[in-house]
Amino acid sequence: MTFGEQPAYLRVAGDLRQKITDGSLPPHTRLPSQARIREEYGVSDTVALEARKVLMAEGLVEGRSGSGTYVREQPVPRRIARSGYRPASGATPFRQEQADGEGRGTWESSSAQTEASGVIAERLALRPGDRVMCTKYVFREAGEPIMLSTSWEPLEVTGRTPVMLPEEGPLGGMGVVERMAAIDIVVDNVTEEVGARPGLAEELLALGGVPGHVVLVVHRTYYASGRPVETADVVIPADRYQVAYHLPVK
Repeated sequence: MTFGEQPAYLRVAGDLRQKITDGSLPPHTRLPSQARIREEYGVSDTVALEARKVLMAEGLVEGRSGSGTYVREQPVPRRIARSGYRPASGATPFRQEQADGEGRGTWESSSAQTEASGVIAERLALRPGDRVMCTKYVFREAGEPIMLSTSWEPLEVTGRTPVMLPEEGPLGGMGVVERMAAIDIVVDNVTEEVGARPGLAEELLALGGVPGHVVLVVHRTYYASGRPVETADVVIPADRYQVAYHLPVK
């Protein structure tokens, strides 16, 4: 193989991918069989199989038991807007995430006390094993799961206060900024680090994704006078949503 030449299975996968994206192989069309690929491209069974595996890993095709492999219908990416920590009176956490007062969002949540892992302890400036309140969310829009979030708050900050449980009490369902303000903590900064990785099996199951699909992960931390008071991991399916930031100019 000369320098820069692609392996045969990638060249075959690339040609099939192009046919899928230009509509020659529209959604719900059966992908050519392994024997057909072998004959059309003049490759071995192994190359044909590996090419099909590439398309399946990319989420372009899906196997149907006893029927074959078919082209998947690709979703049109929608936006999830983020705008830092701007509070709004009566805002829910979901609407804060979307920065959209017209959102049709609903969510499910559960909270439990736990010990901070090494990673979470570092993000919250705690010692590993310190107690935190962990809250897990599944966010939906029009019934469709669009985002997961796991939040951790130090119990040395919120413990034995009315805001210890993010979704219960007088300020249940409010955002971090408003809840912290209720216990005289002024949130004045937030950081977000955005990355991508293959989704975990349980994440893709909750989000309705395909094994191997990539997710966007936002590591968010709220600060009050330099002290972390909440950190969260937000997980978003990358094939269905784009993250759009709206940041004020100061």
